[in-house]
Amino acid sequence: MIGFKHSRRLLRLVAQRDALRHLDEQVPDPALRAQLTPDYTIGCKRIILSNTLYPALSADNATLHDRHDGIDHFDATGIVTASGEHLDLDVVVFSTGYDATDGVIPYIVRGRDGVRLADVWHDFPRAYLGTTVPGFPNFFVVTGPNTGIGHTSAIFVIESQMEYVMQALDAVRDEDAASIEVTAEAEDDYTSMIHREMEKTVWHDGGCTSWYQSRSGRVVAMFPGFSFTFRRLARRFRPEHHVLTPVATAPSTTPSERITA
Repeated sequence: MIGFKHSRRLLRLVAQRDALRHLDEQVPDPALRAQLTPDYTIGCKRIILSNTLYPALSADNATLHDRHDGIDHFDATGIVTASGEHLDLDVVVFSTGYDATDGVIPYIVRGRDGVRLADVWHDFPRAYLGTTVPGFPNFFVVTGPNTGIGHTSAIFVIESQMEYVMQALDAVRDEDAASIEVTAEAEDDYTSMIHREMEKTVWHDGGCTSWYQSRSGRVVAMFPGFSFTFRRLARRFRPEHHVLTPVATAPSTTPSERITA
């Protein structure tokens, strides 16, 4: 995490230099090596750890068409590239990735008054501690927005989230309440802090577009700090950041408006 956020010089001297040396050793063809050399700071996109990728691309029966000569269109017998080259093909395998930001929750989730989570997250996904959303009582997301960790296990973050969730449930039981939710002010303060800190990271200004980013350009997949910082934030449950609704005053819901948990 020190390199990803606090020291670009260290990132270049240690990680990027070793990565370029690895590329040089595994790809003897200078033209192919130039195609494979990133034009952004290492870490901006997810780092691939592999000893087999470059040899596969260097094989005699492989040809690399990069983003400068991608697919223009398909025809009856194969692909026509952007440069006009026709490739006769029997099989085409699509490896287009997945939506890890705007599509964090692909199914319909409705909160109070039937408000859809997708509408709340129209600009970009956001949640207090990556876990709770204002207007969605008793709703908890595990591995939600800005909980990804690029330097250690995701299990550590999940365990931290569960500590927060269990404390929230304890608060509901202790107060004999019907529901709990984070306040809009607390979530907004937390999200503002997350993206303010994100501006200091290579994920934000490393010179690339990655799956870490939402359509808005905000980095939504990653947490911009140390994993132990997230654990400390999640461990300290703050009642003043939450609203508890007593059982007697809890709003009724129709089946179509019930909270999806």
